[in-house]
Parts: sequence; C-alpha cells; structure tokens
Amino acid sequence: MRIIGLKTTLFEHTLSRTMGDANSPKGRNKAGGCLIEISTDEGITGISMGGAGAIPQINLLYENILKGSDPRNVTGLWKKMVERFFKGGHDGIANDAISVLDVALWDLKSKYYEEPLWKTLGGNSEKVNVYASDIALPISDDQIYKWYSDMSTKFGFNAGKLKVGLDQDSDLKRLQLMYDALKLSGKEPILYVDSNEYWSPKQTIRKVSEMEERFTLGWIEEPARRWDFLGLKKVSNSLKTPVCAGENLDTLGDFLPYFHHRSADIIQVSHGMTGITGALQIADAAYALELPVTLGGSPGIIHAHLANAIPNCITVEVPHPEPESMVFSTDVKITNGFAKVGNKPGLGIEINYDELSKSKVGSVSVKSGPSPYGRRQGAGLYEVPPSKDEIKEARTK
Repeated sequence: MRIIGLKTTLFEHTLSRTMGDANSPKGRNKAGGCLIEISTDEGITGISMGGAGAIPQINLLYENILKGSDPRNVTGLWKKMVERFFKGGHDGIANDAISVLDVALWDLKSKYYEEPLWKTLGGNSEKVNVYASDIALPISDDQIYKWYSDMSTKFGFNAGKLKVGLDQDSDLKRLQLMYDALKLSGKEPILYVDSNEYWSPKQTIRKVSEMEERFTLGWIEEPARRWDFLGLKKVSNSLKTPVCAGENLDTLGDFLPYFHHRSADIIQVSHGMTGITGALQIADAAYALELPVTLGGSPGIIHAHLANAIPNCITVEVPHPEPESMVFSTDVKITNGFAKVGNKPGLGIEINYDELSKSKVGSVSVKSGPSPYGRRQGAGLYEVPPSKDEIKEARTK
C-alpha cells in the first residue's frame, strides 16, 4: 500500500456557546479547522482535523516524505518528519503539521487492519473517565449553571473544569454553581480549575489557597507560564491542590524540565504534541516517573482511544459531548459520566461531505481560534478585570 494523495479543506462553524478564558474574556462564537485526507492506492483514506495554519508545512512533508510511502510505517514516517525540521526545531507550526499528519496515518493504519484505533494502539474497550469543560468564562452565571446541569443530567458528568482568573469573587461563586450542578448526577462532584497562565505563581498560591478553604480541588491547571518549571514547582509545594500543566508544550523535550524538577503533579498530553506517536512517548515518560496524565479536548473525543492505551491516564477533557459541527460524527459516546469507544475502523469519525461543502471557507478567521486575542495585558504581573465593553460584547454573542 502506498500514499498517493493529500487533500486539505478549511471549514468553520458556529459554536453553541460563547467560549473564552481569562486571556479572552470577549470570547468567540465560531470555531474553525482543517480536514486532512491522505489517500492510498488501495482506496483507503486516513483523516485528521487541525493544523489550519500549517498547510504549507503539511504540503512540504507530504511531497518530501509521505508521498509514495507505506502509511503503515507510522513511527518511521514520524521520525522522518521530525528530522526534517531538525535545524529549526519541530515546535510551533512544524509541530502542528507533523501532529495532524501523524493522526491521519494512525487512522489509515487502523482502517487497513479493519479495527478501531484503540485496538491498533494496543488498548482495550473499557470506559474512560471524562470531565465536562465549559471553556466559557464569558457567559453568565445562569448559563454556566445550566450548562453544567445539562452535562450532569443528560450525560452523567460529575467532574467539571471551570475557567478562572479575572475575578476571585466571581470564581468562588461559579465554583459553587458548578458543584451544585454536577451534584445532580447523584455522585460527589470533582472540581478542576484552569487559569490559563494568567496568574503568576504567587497570585496562584494566594487565590487557590482561598478556594481550598471552601472546596476540594482536583487540580489547578496552568498556574504559571508553561516554561516556568520553577514557578510551577513553587505552586505545587505550596498548595494541597495538585498542579496540572503541559497543555501548551509540543514535544517530549519540552517536558524534560518538568520531569527533572517534578514541577507538575499531573502531566497534560494530547495528539497535538507531535501527533499520537509523540503523545504516547510523553505519556510513557510520565509513567516511568509514576506521574498520572490527563488528555485534553479533541475532535470527536478521539482521545478516548488513546486513554485506553495509556495506563497512567486518569481522565479526558470533553468540551462537547456531541460534535458541535454537522461536518462529522463520531462513535465515541458519553454516558453516565464515561466515554465509551466504538468499533468503527480508525478514529471512528465519519465526514458528512454535504455539510463540509456548506462550511468550507477560503481561510479560517482569526477570531475562530482557541485564543484569538493572545495573552491578556498584565497577565502574570497585575490583575486586569474585564471591562464593561468586554462583558457586554461577550454577553451579546
């Protein structure tokens, strides 16, 4: 079997809620992506979604490495792609290109063997722990409560993550609302908080210490800048709450300071870290150090497949229990607070090409990205509450 074709399609869709964090209190109501399709001479196509800003690098890797290759040699092809960017390093845009192609190769390999990805990766079909993640700091308190109530009563979630950072009084109030909503599941709630690198280590210690007086927290996520491994360690040593970090790192090498200094108590892993191949390497390194990992959000909850193959994975993030876009469907289902992988070959994702044609765009808009406004003014230095205009804009979306 040989790779003979590559197709990239940009698409954009409207979100069901305004999403944002401490760095983007205006929020966004659109999301965009890129569908990658790698075709073979045996009529099997591997798909992946992501890398909207890395199409030139994706095309470069296809023409110079993937074209004419046997897609079943996933790890070997991954190594060649990584080595292609040796001089400049394979972080950033290069990482985005490698990641999305690597996922498509794993999808293709699983389809060739006519088995789901979890089986190809050596996992099992056990249910996976998951948590609901609103990523919706801009919406109102009533909307937050309703969303978590729906997650609790419709899908059985008893674990959730709240975006925090701009207003401590509001954060404490919303933590109580999330707790009350998740308790509707009939199980004791598990509460996570995420400050998205908005605080300095000292700010984190002060604010989370106050939260700890009222709540038991499962973790504080990104409580300092991603490269501040000493600051992360300071937070971990000063709080009862575990530190969860690594979401914005790209490669195994990026994680080495975390491992050497025991900077984080829980390691974040995703297919965006040089693909599934890279994610498994990071998870294995954490396993060797007796560190648990958590997997972030993913299209079609494909991380549930990886979780079944990672023995030290404790939970998986779910921002959308069902696909937000009609462009694709997935056979990963959320019931009773767990994700259950299906048995469709590959990722278990099917593309609706009629809907894709309706959602197709020439370029993905800037404001459809995960953090459209960059890092907020004063982040890590001094606190800047949301302005009246920002609150008004967020509420009217």
